[in-house]
Amino acid sequence: MTNNIQQMTEEAVGLLQQLIKTPSVSREEKAVADLMEQQMKLWGLTPKRVGNNLMLIGKHAEGKPTLLLNAHIDTVKPVSTWTRDPFTPTIEDGRLYGLGANDCGGGLVSLLMVYRALCNEDLAYNLVYVASAEEEVSGANGFTLIREQLPPIDVAIVGEPTGLQPAIAEKGLMVIDAVAHGKSGHAARNEGENAIYKALDDIQWLRNHEFEKVSPLLGPTKATVTIIGAGTQHNVIPDECKFTIDVRTNEYYRNEELCQYLQSQMKSELKARSYRLSSSSIPTDHPIVSRCIAMGMTPFGSPTLSDQALMPFASLKLGPGESSRSHSADEYIGIDEIGNAIATYMELLQSIHLK
Repeated sequence: MTNNIQQMTEEAVGLLQQLIKTPSVSREEKAVADLMEQQMKLWGLTPKRVGNNLMLIGKHAEGKPTLLLNAHIDTVKPVSTWTRDPFTPTIEDGRLYGLGANDCGGGLVSLLMVYRALCNEDLAYNLVYVASAEEEVSGANGFTLIREQLPPIDVAIVGEPTGLQPAIAEKGLMVIDAVAHGKSGHAARNEGENAIYKALDDIQWLRNHEFEKVSPLLGPTKATVTIIGAGTQHNVIPDECKFTIDVRTNEYYRNEELCQYLQSQMKSELKARSYRLSSSSIPTDHPIVSRCIAMGMTPFGSPTLSDQALMPFASLKLGPGESSRSHSADEYIGIDEIGNAIATYMELLQSIHLK
């Protein structure tokens, strides 16, 4: 690392340690948003706060495209198998352990350091940074809340852990609540219509169904039954069976279209909780993707959801750490991963030419 990158890395790690010490489970981010806001101001930045979301807008010029740097400040709840205190940052063998270190504290602080370095530069584009809340639950008070306050955005880099490779497509998510209707009766007399059996017919069809459009980056769309419940007591034929379907869509299917298709094929009553988390992608010939490739990176498709799903503009995920470490016990980020991310972001942002 050069001396400048080294210093930026040390400051990034110091901030990340403070963030880990400050519990920030989704919908409980006030304390960590306060910490981020105070640190931004200490560095001479002027954040705009919307709920627990923070926005920074760099040197602005009319007529230039705008690039957004985004990462989230919230975490999931720590799982029970942690062998360390998840809120005590510990550095061992070049790794910083702590809840949110990998998902996505490393990307959050790395992008902030790069924003600080470049926000007053005369770039070929305008630069915006957003630290968003409620990402882990796709909450209404997260990126959706601050999105309306943003200037028009042309492209975004989302700092999720991707092994510092560009994820240029991301699967969408739709959760469907299904109800199979039957007719109650006495089990001893075999009366009624068993709603469980009706649900099983639909579940078996869903289990065997293959969606026609397969993505070269994201693979097939997948629908999985994850929760089921029915019945009130052993001698009553259930008149209702409820089950939940987790649907992960590729870029060829919109959520609303897919829900309508499933309803046409299944007898159970289907109701999607939301259609808003659709799959997203960015063309391989987009200038930011082309530049990543020129720098030796390899584009791929990501199966995991992020705030990218809420962005109505071109975006990709690119960040330090590995997705496999997210939501797991003894989560960590490598110190060298943060340093490499800062260096990579700096090179990318100083050399990109957006159309």
